[in-house]
Amino acid sequence: MKAHDGLYIDGAWRAAESRDVIEVVNPADEQVIGRVPAGGALDVDTAVRAARAALPAWAATPPAGRAARLAALRDVLAARKDEIAETVGAELGAPPKFSRAVHAAVPIAVAGSYAELAATHPFEEKVGNSTVYQEPVGVVGAITPWNYPLHQIVAKAAPALAAGCTVVLKPAENTPLTAQLFAEAVHEAGFPAGVFNLVTGLGPVAGQALAEHPGVDLVSFTGSTAVGRRIGATAGAAVKKVALELGGKSANVILPSADLARAVNVGVANVMSNSGQTCSAWTRMLVHSGQYDEAVQLAAAAAATYGERIGPVVSAEQRARVRGYIEKGIAEGARLVAGGPESPREQGYFVQPTVFADVTPEMTIAQEEIFGPVLSILRYEDEEDALRIANGTVYGLAGAVWAGDEEEAVAFARRMETGQVDINGGRFNPLAPFGGYKQSGVGRELGAHGLAEYLQTKVLRRSPRWLPRSAPPYCPPWAPR
Repeated sequence: MKAHDGLYIDGAWRAAESRDVIEVVNPADEQVIGRVPAGGALDVDTAVRAARAALPAWAATPPAGRAARLAALRDVLAARKDEIAETVGAELGAPPKFSRAVHAAVPIAVAGSYAELAATHPFEEKVGNSTVYQEPVGVVGAITPWNYPLHQIVAKAAPALAAGCTVVLKPAENTPLTAQLFAEAVHEAGFPAGVFNLVTGLGPVAGQALAEHPGVDLVSFTGSTAVGRRIGATAGAAVKKVALELGGKSANVILPSADLARAVNVGVANVMSNSGQTCSAWTRMLVHSGQYDEAVQLAAAAAATYGERIGPVVSAEQRARVRGYIEKGIAEGARLVAGGPESPREQGYFVQPTVFADVTPEMTIAQEEIFGPVLSILRYEDEEDALRIANGTVYGLAGAVWAGDEEEAVAFARRMETGQVDINGGRFNPLAPFGGYKQSGVGRELGAHGLAEYLQTKVLRRSPRWLPRSAPPYCPPWAPR
């Protein structure tokens, strides 16, 4: 798609107050493929004012009306599926097959799920003599990352719109073209002006302005834990609601009874998917000491098959970061069994699929999120040792458990301190909540739990018919009725 030279605010593309621009680079060949405005605080203010002006009418729109617009959005995205895949492929460097199957298809499914939820969710219920209403929080500031550019936008915008909120989106500066495509789809789907607004810009400028803006009622952020802390502190000072989906260092626990070859091969594929740029990737593989050497051999062989199958990482900075972690792993004594820090190609931000053995739990590569195609394999002696290692990081976003008996895997998974666990290769479910424990975040995305993040509760208490005429006109809430 051709880049817009404006911002999408109040239902139209308009010039930014700032004259600065962001160059969009294809990480596969390092060529500039577009330029978009680098919006600033004044642009954010204009967008928030538009969202606030549009809020009363959109919040008052019946759920069926909101559902109809979301269904139309799903249909527009589905019609532009090939264009989505091409755009994400150009901005992120994702291979075509993966772009179509994941980057394009998953957000279409998520948009459809919220069209259905908007129509069926119980926004009102009776509880005794009270009526409980679930109402929109208000104006949502959505700040999204680059690793799954459309999915992360839809996972925030769709539930917010379904709830009756209005939205101002600040997408990642690496992948703004996908965000512009989404704005086009919103416009084509017939959403009223001001309900959705897009400000492209830099995180420390536009992102910070959005998080701090007094006209924003909720900030939904996906990204690093370090930035999430700052956003949480800013929102907390303003008593503003936040939803934070942050980092991960997920454990893939292979119990002795598991099909070792399958567990290892799927585990390697999980880490190499999207060039390792997945917050929930199973970057720590835990294997019993009796099967450890065989698992290392299987993982090294599997990783070797991904050399020409994965795309680059998103930027030169990200490549340098990942290489730095590989070098640190070597320096701290981990054994390199596949890949390494050397670039596999002369052009593009490519990183070799890398596997480390003899990794110990305290090593940097076993504790910090790398966000690249790097797998660490750790050994354990028994289940209690495996559980201690699995839970032994500040993160708790995702994980996996493999066992010959599903109930054995479930029993272990129930003791893991993490938001979601795949059992024997369980598949992604867009209707189930996604989010983490500990420093992996606050709140949930997807499904009804994701919708709940954008709702607030109001209770109307009615006077019971049997209340005596002599009763006082007001009783404290805790008084007998």
